[in-house]
Amino acid sequence: KGVENVTLNYSAAATDIDVDEFGNIYYSGVAGNGSITNGVSIYKKEISGSTTLVGADNFLKFGTISKLKYLYGKVYLVVTGTISGTSGSWGCIRITQQFVSLFDGGDQRGQFYTSGQNLIMNSLLDVSTDGYSSSKFRNVTHLNTPAPHADPQGNFSDIDFPLFRLGDIYLTYAEAVLRGGAGGSETTALGYVNQLRTRAYGSTIGNILPSDLTLDFILDERGRELFWECTRRTDLIRYGKFTTGSYLWAWKGGVASGTAVDSKYNIFPIPSTDLSSNPNLVQNPGY
Repeated sequence: KGVENVTLNYSAAATDIDVDEFGNIYYSGVAGNGSITNGVSIYKKEISGSTTLVGADNFLKFGTISKLKYLYGKVYLVVTGTISGTSGSWGCIRITQQFVSLFDGGDQRGQFYTSGQNLIMNSLLDVSTDGYSSSKFRNVTHLNTPAPHADPQGNFSDIDFPLFRLGDIYLTYAEAVLRGGAGGSETTALGYVNQLRTRAYGSTIGNILPSDLTLDFILDERGRELFWECTRRTDLIRYGKFTTGSYLWAWKGGVASGTAVDSKYNIFPIPSTDLSSNPNLVQNPGY
């Protein structure tokens, strides 16, 4: 079969996760960055630069990096090896101004590469300097020392990728409570959120009040806390903002100012190879 309906159990999310169980998890630095020894993961995909691995989190690191060169008639700038801890470069993934605006100057989770880059993405493909890049995942330790199992040529990542970590659990709890999950507490949810923000700002200056704790705030906070950790698409789908016109970003739908797109993109198509090998499968609607 293709798509089946899924019911989200917010009461379970608010009560079945014992956050205190993970009290020994620590944060490295105030930003919890994507360096080798970040210490924030409860469960992670271990990556070693001494083992050739083309996929994994190479894309998140090398995809943001470009050498100063001409490629297909376009000029690409440099995210330096000093910052990235690598010599590899795959292209120039850039970040829209709408996402950058989620961060203020005191939030150290906003780890963007801005040198030579324009904030506004006026062009999607032809101007590589339009849009910031990410420096969150770097092939160095949190002390900026070389990766312990680094590829000597600098072409493969040595960064473990977080699959589950404490910040995600805190924000899941808060969202579940705000969505009406029984057994949770808004006071506890506020405390969890402010723990994250105290770490992010280095003090309580970024802490929020009870009146600030809304579902829209949680969506934004997930963007800030889980930036570059492959959660944004599913978060926007859950909030009904991925394909609709209620939330627009530069070049959504191929338009500079953004536009709504077909709701079929909330799910992926089933690959044709799967369909041909299993006659019981039915392609998802719209594909």
